[in-house]
Amino acid sequence: MRRKETKNLAITAIFVAIFLLQTFIPNIGYIRILPTLPAITTVPLTVAVYSLIMGPIAGTFFGIFWGIARLVQAYTQPGDIVSLMLFQNFVIAVIPSVLAGLFPGLIGKLTVKKKNRFKEVSYTAAGAITSLTNTIFVILLTSLIFMGNPAQLMGHLGNFSHGTPLIKALIIALGMNGLVEAVFTAVVTPIIVAPLNKVLARLG
Repeated sequence: MRRKETKNLAITAIFVAIFLLQTFIPNIGYIRILPTLPAITTVPLTVAVYSLIMGPIAGTFFGIFWGIARLVQAYTQPGDIVSLMLFQNFVIAVIPSVLAGLFPGLIGKLTVKKKNRFKEVSYTAAGAITSLTNTIFVILLTSLIFMGNPAQLMGHLGNFSHGTPLIKALIIALGMNGLVEAVFTAVVTPIIVAPLNKVLARLG
């Protein structure tokens, strides 16, 4: 038991270190293409891999950690005005991150006894779901929270015609980032998780 706890602690420490590098070193975790809009993030890949390996409970806590870090980053070093307005809100910063950490862990838990080919497909699905969960819930929660005063945010999302619904503008402005993130995470997650699980199984 002690050996397992030590191994889990070491894995968590490594992933936290990777996450901190992604969060605070420019162009590693957040790759900015358009200066006025949120960056494309590789953080969901780290979250998906960790949650698949460690399970839904650990993944949820990692998601909480991501959400709090995103909140802190929005106050200390926001990269753009949209990220500042969105992620200084606790609900928008934390809830999508928590769910993004939970879902891949649940998928991993449900497929742990399946055949290897099926597992690899599930890892791909988990990677995509991690990214899409983050994007979709950021869009939905933002549209709800800014519903009373959409003009406050609309002016920073791009040149939209008067009367464009906020949720439509959010989907257009943030959706492309979300799709790129989802494809990237879906492709890379099984490449990392499959061999990593074999190594961890040998370690016991």
